[in-house]
Amino acid sequence: MVIWMSEIVTRTDKVLPYRLFTDYDRYLFKQGRHCRLYEKLGSRPLEAFGEKGVHFAVWAPNAKAVSVIGDFNLWRHNEHRLMADPESGVWEGFIPKVGEGALYKYRIQTRSGSSFDKGDPFAFQWEVPPKTASIVCSLGHHWSDHEWMDNRQRFNSLTSPMTHYEVHLGSWRRHAETNSFLDYREAGDQLSSYANEMGFTHIELMPIMEHPFYGSWGYQTTGYFAPTSRYGKPSDFMYFVERLHQRRVGLYLDWVPSHFPSDQFGLASFDGTPQYEYVDPKKRFHPDWKSFIFDYGKGEVRSFLTSSALFWLDRYHADGLRVDAVASMIYLDYSRRAGQWSPNMYGGKENLEALSFLRCLNEAVYSFYPSAQMVAEESTAWPMVSKPTYLGGLGFGMKWNMGWMHDTLNYFSRRR
Repeated sequence: MVIWMSEIVTRTDKVLPYRLFTDYDRYLFKQGRHCRLYEKLGSRPLEAFGEKGVHFAVWAPNAKAVSVIGDFNLWRHNEHRLMADPESGVWEGFIPKVGEGALYKYRIQTRSGSSFDKGDPFAFQWEVPPKTASIVCSLGHHWSDHEWMDNRQRFNSLTSPMTHYEVHLGSWRRHAETNSFLDYREAGDQLSSYANEMGFTHIELMPIMEHPFYGSWGYQTTGYFAPTSRYGKPSDFMYFVERLHQRRVGLYLDWVPSHFPSDQFGLASFDGTPQYEYVDPKKRFHPDWKSFIFDYGKGEVRSFLTSSALFWLDRYHADGLRVDAVASMIYLDYSRRAGQWSPNMYGGKENLEALSFLRCLNEAVYSFYPSAQMVAEESTAWPMVSKPTYLGGLGFGMKWNMGWMHDTLNYFSRRR
């Protein structure tokens, strides 16, 4: 049982002991079955103890101390220290008089005595890169795409004709005079019209989640719950999705659960230890992309990723996810030579933890959103990628045809 400080709080307290993360949350979190962690972790504007403020919560199980630093306390680390639940590793607390739009980070103090600042893994909004602070943000929106959502099964089922247009939003079209990006609202208006004119039924958007390096095209994700601020605010991205749906264009989002970048402010060594990534050095680092690999055997990490997937369907009305680099997840020897990888418990090269995660992920998505689709970007001959899990498959609805794309590009590159 977790014992929290007294409910009798004096007006001089900087952080008030307000608990959102319940015993049931803790159980689901550890089991890898928590599907909506974003409702409990991160920053939440709310009213408590008769005051308006923000509830902060972050998972850092091996940290010695965690403080919230931000523009509201002049980035001083000793002002707002969160309180720990040692059983879950979650630090949380309520800070009065902080509001929407506040900039913040977490100051992590490790058990070895070092300290560093981290962005919020559950932040709904980040500063425009190269800045790296998280932003307190709520996601209220009055949606106007009811006709599409009510009839989505008809447009999005495996028996419906689909033509997907893959788009990198920052590259698709720009302002001619300044070469600046279209914002989400401009892109929503223009891209939905273009899709209708060209006969595309769906847009497949390359990763829109926040990422520090623009040249990665979004495939080095740091903000798994935030659309990039390069093109506007979360409300603007909601307009983008809504505009597509109003013109009967579906939206699939490229989503990257296979790896994450090593930027110091991100997920890497979050509490001073391998927290989100594998401890085993032969499984921890991806040699091709110079990035860390999620520990799919850890329940808390599985809950984080499952919650991220469902978040984009819940809060942004996405019609499906294209899951990137599935092959790199399911093979222990992916891009590794002999001696650089260790076999699984049966002596094989399959990552059993990743396979289990993908099956559970697909079951969760289809149970909550049967009219959505999960698409695997899987570039090998792995059997039954798009077969249901009860038949022994991975449970995806479709498989991205990488071979067709490469063959087509090779064909066009040939001279007569």
